[in-house]
Amino acid sequence: MSETSATRKAALWVAVVFLLGAALGGMVGYGFARHSVSAANPPLSEPARRAQRVEQLTRELGLTSAQGQQLDAILMRRHAESKAIHDQTDAQIGKVRQGTREEIRAILTPEQKPKFEEFLQRLDLERKRNPQR
Repeated sequence: MSETSATRKAALWVAVVFLLGAALGGMVGYGFARHSVSAANPPLSEPARRAQRVEQLTRELGLTSAQGQQLDAILMRRHAESKAIHDQTDAQIGKVRQGTREEIRAILTPEQKPKFEEFLQRLDLERKRNPQR
């Protein structure tokens, strides 16, 4: 192998390693930035979200003060209705989840059951941390 060929090959490897490092660094940086931004902006409360929406629509549509108040009342009423439906479906999903767990427990051996309970504890903890899922 000639010296020129070896030099080209080395240069190619340096370029490939550099590009892979840049790509990996970009992905890691994006992940950290995205996480820190979402952690810095906690979700707004329902009244704050509603006020924000009323303000946005008032500005974009040119609503009067009376229309803004009516809009706020509409959004509050519909939110209450949606929450009632959501609470009802959460209860139904909880029943299905419990039934599923009982069926799974029925097929497990005595050695597998404690491992399954540990798994469920981790799953429930994750569900509490990320309730949107």
